Amino acid sequence: MSLFGRERVRARTPDQLRAMRVAGLLVGRTLDMLRTQVRAGMTTGQLDALAEDFIRSGGGIPNFQLVPGYSHTLCTSVDDEIVHGIPGERVLREGDLLSIDCGAEVDGWNGDAAITLVVGGDAAGDPAAARLSEITRRSLWAGLAALRPGGDLNDIGGAVEDSIRADGRADGVAYGIVEDYTGHGIGEHMHLPPNVPNYRVRGRVPQTPVGATLAIEPMVTLGDQANHVLEDDWTVVTDDGRPAAHWEHSVAITERGIWVLTALDGGEAELTARGATFGPLD
Repeated sequence: MSLFGRERVRARTPDQLRAMRVAGLLVGRTLDMLRTQVRAGMTTGQLDALAEDFIRSGGGIPNFQLVPGYSHTLCTSVDDEIVHGIPGERVLREGDLLSIDCGAEVDGWNGDAAITLVVGGDAAGDPAAARLSEITRRSLWAGLAALRPGGDLNDIGGAVEDSIRADGRADGVAYGIVEDYTGHGIGEHMHLPPNVPNYRVRGRVPQTPVGATLAIEPMVTLGDQANHVLEDDWTVVTDDGRPAAHWEHSVAITERGIWVLTALDGGEAELTARGATFGPLD
C-alpha cells in the first residue's frame, strides 16, 4: 500500500501564506521564550503552562488542545522519548535531552514546530546526545533547503536522509531515522495530508507546487529507530532506551523561494548558507 495513496500537496494563496506566517511566528516566539525558561528543577507541566499563557496572550489557540483526547499545549519528550511526551509532574534534571513540540492556531490558520535542547546547556549532558540534537537540526534544514516548486516529497526525504547518513559516517555512529512518524501538510488544520517522510520512498510521490505548506520534522535516534507507545497511548519511546531528538518547522514555497513560517527570521540565515532561495512575502 502506498504511503500517500492519492494525496496531493495543496497550494495556498499569498494571502493565506501571510496568515499562516502570523501563526508560525507565534509558535516560533513561544519556543524561543521556552528555550530561555528551561532549567533543572522545573516540571514539564510548568513549561506547558508558560506556553499556553504565551500563545493565548498572543491571540492564538494552542492547537494541540484541539486534537481529540489531548489537553496540553506542548509535547515534552525527554531522553528516550521520541515524540508525544505528555507534560506533567516530571521534574527536569541537568543534562536531560528535552524535545519541545509546540503548535498554535491564529484566525483559523496553523503553525507547528519543535526544538531539542540539553537542560543546563550542551556541556551539562552527554556529548553524544547534544550531537544527536545537532545532526537532527542540520537534517531539518537540509530538507527545508531542498524544497522547490515542481519538485516532490523525495527532495525533502532524500535530503534529510543524506544529511543524517553523512553525519553518521563522520561520527562513526549509525543514527536511526524514525520511520513510523513523519511530517505532514499544514494549513486550516495542524495535520493535513500528505505524510512527509524523512527518508526516500519508492513509487508515486506527491509534487510540491508553489503555495505548498508543509511541516517537516525529522526524528532521529542514537541507537536503533525501533519504537513503541507507552501505556498512556501517546508517548513514543525507543525500544533500546537510547536517546532521540526531534526538530520541526512549518514551511511554504512561494513564487520567490522558501519561507520558513515558524522561524523568527523566516529561515533567511540557514537557507542562504545552504544556497537555497529565501522567499518571504511582504
